[in-house]
Order: sequence, then C-alpha cells, then structure tokens
Amino acid sequence: MPGGEEGQEEEQDRETGASDVQEGPRGNKSRFLPQTWRTWRELVPREEEAGGPSEETVEDLLDLVCSPQSPWALLEGSSAEDLFLRQLAIRKPQMLKEDFLYSYFRSLQVVDKEVSLVDKDLLKFPKLEELVLSANQIKEIDAFNLPPTLKVLELYGNIITSMKCLCAHPPPGLQHLGLGHNKLLGPLQSMYITSQHWPNLVSLDLGFNDLTDLQGMVASLSTLQRLRLLILQGNPLALVPYYRGFTVDSLAQLCVLDDITVSSSEKHQFQGLRYKADVLAREAQFVVTIGNIRGVLDSSVLDPEPGPQGPFITYSYYVTYDFVEDEEGEGSEYGGVLAEMQHTIRDLVPLKAFLLAGTTVTIVEEKILSWPVVPPPVDSFSPTKGKGEKEKGEKEKEKKEKEEKEKEEKDKKGKDGKDKATKGEKEKKEQKGTKKKRGISKEFRQDPPILRVLGSGLVVLEPLLAGDPLVSTLCMFGVIRTLESDRLTFLRVPWAPATPSPQK
Repeated sequence: MPGGEEGQEEEQDRETGASDVQEGPRGNKSRFLPQTWRTWRELVPREEEAGGPSEETVEDLLDLVCSPQSPWALLEGSSAEDLFLRQLAIRKPQMLKEDFLYSYFRSLQVVDKEVSLVDKDLLKFPKLEELVLSANQIKEIDAFNLPPTLKVLELYGNIITSMKCLCAHPPPGLQHLGLGHNKLLGPLQSMYITSQHWPNLVSLDLGFNDLTDLQGMVASLSTLQRLRLLILQGNPLALVPYYRGFTVDSLAQLCVLDDITVSSSEKHQFQGLRYKADVLAREAQFVVTIGNIRGVLDSSVLDPEPGPQGPFITYSYYVTYDFVEDEEGEGSEYGGVLAEMQHTIRDLVPLKAFLLAGTTVTIVEEKILSWPVVPPPVDSFSPTKGKGEKEKGEKEKEKKEKEEKEKEEKDKKGKDGKDKATKGEKEKKEQKGTKKKRGISKEFRQDPPILRVLGSGLVVLEPLLAGDPLVSTLCMFGVIRTLESDRLTFLRVPWAPATPSPQK
C-alpha cells in the first residue's frame, strides 16, 4: 500500500540517519569535549568555521609549550613543575583536579602581589615544603595558618615589626627562615630566636632590619645548635667595630657569616673575644677624610681693582658634608680642603638611616669685603668747657712757663748743654711718636660674609652598611670656568716671555 510503503521508507531513513549520526561524529570528536552524543545539526560546520585548520596533535601542542618562540612558552624563571603541569594538561587533562593540584605542589611563590593576609587556605597544601611571600605588604602572620610541613619560609621585603607572631605555632621542621629587609626593631627580638621555637634551623637571614642588641642576639643564637649560615649585616648592631669577631667567637658552629665563609684563621684571631662582652663599647666609629680640591675658579679675577678706600676683598674655600648628630655634639661642617675627622656615634638606628640615604658634599666659597676704618677728628679742646675753665687753663700755662724761666736763670753754666739735651729729648719724643704711629696697623671693618655654593654632590654610603670597610668617591662638580674668567686671568697673571721653539 502506498501508505505502508511511505512508512517503511521513513523508518529506513530514520535508521540510516541514526547510523550516520552514531558513526560520523565518533571519529572526529575532540578528546577535550565531554563524551556525549550530539545531533547532526551540531556537526554541520558553520560558515566562519568552514575551511578552518584541523585539530592539532599532541606532539604539536607539546612543541608549542616547549618552544621558546611560541606565544605559549613558559615565562622566564618558571620551575620544572610548571612545565610538567602544562604537559600533563595536554596528555591527560582529566587528571587536573583540585585535590591533585593541592597535593602536587611542594613549592609556592607569591612575590610582589601586594599580599597583606595569610589565611588558612594554605593548609590545603598538605605537602608544601617551600613558601615564598617576599616583596608584599605583610605586617604579621598567623603561624597556625602555615603548613606544618614547611622547611623553607621566606618573607623578605615586607613590613613585619616583630617575630612574636611566628613563634605562636612555628613549623617544627623549618630549616631556613628569611626575614631580611623588614622592620624588626628592639632588643626583645632576640627572645624569639631560640631552639625552643626553631630546633631544626640551619639558615637564618635577619639582614637589613633595625636590630641593635648584638650581645643579646648572639646569646640567643648560641642555643641553635644546627645553625650554620647567618646574615645580620645591614642592622645597626653590625656597625660596631667588633661585630664580626665577637659573632664568630661566640657561635663556634657557624660556617658562613654575611655570605663570607668563616675561616679557621679567623676563629683563631678572635678567640676569647666573647668573654669581653661587658667591656665592649656599643658605639660605632667613622673617619671622614676630605682630599684636595682641584679646578676651583679664582673669583678675584672678576673683581675690580680696589681703591684706597676699599673695598678689599678676600676669598676662602671650604668643604661641608652632612653627618648624623653624634653623642659628643661635634659639628658636621669643617673648614679647609684637606681634613680628617673622626665621629663616634652611640645611637645606631639613626646612623643606619643616614648611611642608607648617603651624604651631600658641598664646596662653598666665602667672600668677605673689608673697609678701612676712618678715625674721628681729634679736637684741641672740649666744646663742653665753659669760659671760666678756659681762663683757668691759660693762667696755669703762664705760671708753668714762668717757673721754667727761673730755672734757666739759676743754671746759666749748663745752659748750652741743657738746650742741646732739651732739643735731643724733643727730637726723641717726636721720633717715638712717629714710630708708634707707623706701628699701628690699619683697622678694617668687615661686612658679613657672602657665601656661594660652587658645587655639591651625593656620596653613596650604603656599602658601609653592607659590610664594606671603606667608601672612596671622586666628586665631579662640573666645569665652572668661563671664557670671560679665562680672559681676565690671562690679563692679570704676569706671564713669562715665551721661549722660541726650535725650527725644523
């Protein structure tokens, strides 16, 4: 029947279509998609996908991950675990589940990501051995949130002010603790560096903090029997002159101090220094030496010739440098171009901040104008005297002259000799007065000095904080000579006649 034949054809078509749907997509289906049946409409390529590239093979995808020129290549500094996880995602993506990832990681590094809080999610890593949280904004850490399997903990470059938070529940097997470049301050920090809190500690870095009590710190460190590597440089306590010797002698098991191997000769050199802890002064000493100055312009060539009434101009030059205020109240400004000054500082925390900032060296020119002092005119008589006093003075003068005439008459024989003697005496008095007048040096009135900075420059002192014994710097302040100054100097200086050169 027609109706029956049509029904049979439709049934055959449905069977054929089902067979096509089952067989067609099974061979082309991506292994990354869920294993579910799809309708034939989903398999029809869309217009924008027509003619697209076929799916890459596993080998091609691995090449994209491993090739340095690939946009999917690993970043520089990536670990072997990163490469393994990428290859695993290509070969067996179904294994990348949450439980696998947490149990896989042995090391976790979160650097410079502005992390401020360490929460209990870290406990999801049951096999974590290394945790690096450097260059963040961490003030304190809840030690109960740290995995107990940790062997390495680095917290460099944060703002931690005390180790007390770490000692509440420290990881028992920790071997390295890095707390450099934080804000640890005060003598109480040594209480938290004992074997009671860190029994297995082998390496400790406390560099570049604000620790000040060397004797207390070394006493606590001596309880760490497994400690072999120690860094304390950059702290105020490392600025005292006996720092290294005292630390080496007190910690006999130490192998490396401040990245420098402790030699046997060094141990012998400082032997017994630990017994003198009570007499060692807790102060730092610095010697500042200023060398010669060369190339300073003679400013006098720019001034006009002084007249008889002045002004007479004098120049002097000196060097200044900034220094932290010390206990003895010594100034930080010294005259002269060649000097050596010693500073003794007992407050070591401001000294560390000063060394980090550096000092500014300045060359100063001092110009002083001097003017001759004109003496006031001397009057023959005081204008305040009255008429009666003037007459009285004239009478006394006449009386004195009369007495001298009577004496001359009584001694007529020696008149000639007396006259000569009187004349010689008068000449002697005149000469004496002349000599006294010539001996008086001219007095000058000086104006306030005029200061001018010829040049200044920053001298970096941070190497002293890092353990260097000496910082030597040549300060270049630039050329301050001009064509005009050179011309005037040439005109002022009496040049010697030129020597003719030999002719060829």
